[in-house]
Amino acid sequence: MSRGLRIAFFGSSLVSAYWNGAATYYRGLIRALHARGHRVTFYEPDAFGRQQHRDMADPDWARVVVYTEQGTADVERCLEEARHADVVVKASGVGVFDALLEARVLDLTRPGTQVVFWDVDAPATLERLAHHPDDPFRALVPRYDHVFTYGGGEPVVSAYRALGARQCVPIYNALDPSTHHPAPVEARFTGDLAFLGNRLPDREARVEDFFLKAAEHVPGARFLLGGSGWEARPLPSNVTRLGHVYTHEHNALNCSARAVLNIHRDSMARFGFSPATRVFEAAGAGACLITDAFLGVELFLEPGREVLVARSGEEVAEHVRRLTDAEARRIGQAALRRVLAGHTYTHRVSQVEAALGLRNGSATTTRECVA
Repeated sequence: MSRGLRIAFFGSSLVSAYWNGAATYYRGLIRALHARGHRVTFYEPDAFGRQQHRDMADPDWARVVVYTEQGTADVERCLEEARHADVVVKASGVGVFDALLEARVLDLTRPGTQVVFWDVDAPATLERLAHHPDDPFRALVPRYDHVFTYGGGEPVVSAYRALGARQCVPIYNALDPSTHHPAPVEARFTGDLAFLGNRLPDREARVEDFFLKAAEHVPGARFLLGGSGWEARPLPSNVTRLGHVYTHEHNALNCSARAVLNIHRDSMARFGFSPATRVFEAAGAGACLITDAFLGVELFLEPGREVLVARSGEEVAEHVRRLTDAEARRIGQAALRRVLAGHTYTHRVSQVEAALGLRNGSATTTRECVA
């Protein structure tokens, strides 16, 4: 590439996965962008205890700028600095100054600059707009050069186009093989089924069905529950609480349990085409993945050969009963081959570059991209 882009990226956090499910997605994408010659500055707030629970130092593949949530002067300084970027990204769910950033990044448009809204939870955003017609963000959607989403497929694309989006492109979750890969077994993570996810209101009922009820159906099996927020929740006797599992421990968890469970949040399950980062983390480690059924799963992994699909806790329990070590290894290895062949962040960044109109290493104008 003859000239990389200067990208200013406003997101929740790059350096902390604490109460921040988008961290793996951001890291994979931005590392891959760096490898393609682009220079990313990631602006994140000092909020929600994330800086106190960092799980990585500032990387050498991105510049990280942390701004205070006390007053707007600091974030305005970051916006002024971002004025010199070729691409300015406002991600959804920053958690601090979201409305301000959604409007203010659009003021940074100049010849040669593209402004992107990158929705890391499109189902939630679209449902919010559907229930609140006066939401200020609705009027801003047509002003962005691009809307990127990390899932949702055609249902999300159609919904954003109906809101006037110039272009909406799903950039799905994927695998970063440098961070998620097979690892040695650790005794504390051994068991029959592991689930990793924070306790969230729009997922708890599905966790109750697909994980906790499944555990009750197979009382002789060992179930592992990782994530924050579960401390006060009564659990079946065969479920072991792990608490917060840091990202550097995910490979060991995925490789130590016989199978790993993925459970979508309510909104993502309704829209479909929204595989979570956990799906690719597990597949990258060669783990046997059981996922709740979602529309479009076959675009990513082949049911029965590369992933096991369940439509209820009873079906999860049945998979756990029947799954042998040999079968689990076979499914995990098939999933690993599939994601390495077509679902890495290098593959996703190629889509980003195409959407931005890169030709021979240079970006076209926004008019050329849309025409």
